[in-house]
Amino acid sequence: MIGIIGAMPIEVDAIKAIVENKEEIHIGSIDFVKGTINKKDIVVAQCGIGKVFAAICAEAMILNFKLDYLLNVGVAGSISNNLDITSIAISQSLVQHDMDTSPLGDPIGMLSGINIVNIEADKEVVKKVEEAVKKVGINYEIGVIASGDQFVNSKEKKDWIKENFNAIACEMEGAAIAQVAYVNKVPFCVIRAMSDKADGSSHMDFAEFTKKAIKNSVEVIRALI
Repeated sequence: MIGIIGAMPIEVDAIKAIVENKEEIHIGSIDFVKGTINKKDIVVAQCGIGKVFAAICAEAMILNFKLDYLLNVGVAGSISNNLDITSIAISQSLVQHDMDTSPLGDPIGMLSGINIVNIEADKEVVKKVEEAVKKVGINYEIGVIASGDQFVNSKEKKDWIKENFNAIACEMEGAAIAQVAYVNKVPFCVIRAMSDKADGSSHMDFAEFTKKAIKNSVEVIRALI
């Protein structure tokens, strides 16, 4: 079974719309839609915005459904010069840019307890996603995706994330889902379509281009499954 999590309704509604043999399952605060796409078993859920909601949803999905792998889909701000709006970022690894215990001597972004900064995505799943993106014909890049409880809207913050983590995109949920998948030993990958440039214009770009970016995400999911 393939698990798919998105933060906002717009990020998951189009995927739910193509699910066949639907069964709605309510667990805690989350509504899961279980069914099939192209005769493959899937489960889809909207987690809500931010790392805490993302982690709650990922843990509930992993504990209640036997997942072969877990995908996080949605939009992100581009940090890479290679990713224009509506291009796709595929996670090589995830970092939490707002995790900082550096006053204690730790590297910025280190996740206490598992003591790593970069959570590596599953190489086989990444390969499958890359093949799907190529099939659809969308510009893409594989690299580090940075997450934090912050809508990045300044060149200074964007440059700081790039300098410290060599990230290609930033968003608000992927690394939390990655951490939950990592500790539960579930293969995962994050797929993000660029909705903005994560700079001073990002709040305007986001509103204008989110629908176009989401369309690309859904096409990739169709091709993958």
